[in-house]
Amino acid sequence: MYAVIKTGGKQYRVAAGEKIKVEQIAADVGQELVLDQVLAVGNGSEIKIGTPLVSGATVTVTVVSHGRHDKVHIFKMRRRKHYQKRQGHRQNYTELQIAAISA
Repeated sequence: MYAVIKTGGKQYRVAAGEKIKVEQIAADVGQELVLDQVLAVGNGSEIKIGTPLVSGATVTVTVVSHGRHDKVHIFKMRRRKHYQKRQGHRQNYTELQIAAISA
């Protein structure tokens, strides 16, 4: 069984037992959360697609850790204008363990 959930403005396809990294969620490590923004639920060849959400469907997750992704280097330059700018960015994330999907 799998589900498509929405969190942090992005969509993720998840199944029970998987670990995913999502945009940072304000929750403690070890805390159990219930995500109710489920867009689709599939089981084999059968699929339920919501309009926009599947009513009554939830995904139970456990917060594993918080961290930061690798640095993304930004380099801007204007040729012949003596302009160079270097910048870096590290996005925060929350790692989730998918416990159960209920439809």
